[in-house]
Amino acid sequence: MSADMVSLIVKALGETVYMVTVSMAIATVFGIPLGVILHTTGKGEILENAAVAKIVGSTVNAIRSIPFIILMVAIIPLTRFIVGSAIGTTAAMVPLVIASVPFIGRQVETALKEVPYGLVEAALAMGATPLQIINRVLLPEAAPGIVSQLTTVVIALVGESAMAGAIGGGGLGDLAIRYGYQRFRPEVMIATVIILIILVQVVQFLGNTLAQKLNKRAGA
Repeated sequence: MSADMVSLIVKALGETVYMVTVSMAIATVFGIPLGVILHTTGKGEILENAAVAKIVGSTVNAIRSIPFIILMVAIIPLTRFIVGSAIGTTAAMVPLVIASVPFIGRQVETALKEVPYGLVEAALAMGATPLQIINRVLLPEAAPGIVSQLTTVVIALVGESAMAGAIGGGGLGDLAIRYGYQRFRPEVMIATVIILIILVQVVQFLGNTLAQKLNKRAGA
């Protein structure tokens, strides 16, 4: 493999890491509160509200049901409005964020459901407000599970960022399509797949390590 191709692979890897990191950071800011709303407005929870739970839940389910490649194409006008272009690494982050927020919301909701309700009842008995219960009971107790679930989302984002290359989103997916598939260079395709596998393994390792540390801290 030539030095120029190695340089292109390094550049594409940087674009993928940039896409995934920034998209995940933005999506987490919105996704965690969404998960809290999904959980706490459910039946028998501290902020029970059937109307809110139904509306938010239905919206989340609707967005999650749209295949990512279709979502990317469908929101091209919105992407162009937000970043000024529908092509490129930054543009690809718009659909990545939109696809990830409801995914994170459901994952966080799942983690919060694992918190024993007895802890919530104890906090209520001591006069804690719903906000205090969320900040001091639910989120801290669910932190290991949330980290594990977010790790799953990051791995999904890696795959979706590669898919973004199909419409000029940059990154490893774009490299594999333009230089591997279209130019009949299987070594580029193989190199891209290997790098993606290594990237996923690193993400999983870091996520597992952090979740274990938080779990030990919570059990201390």
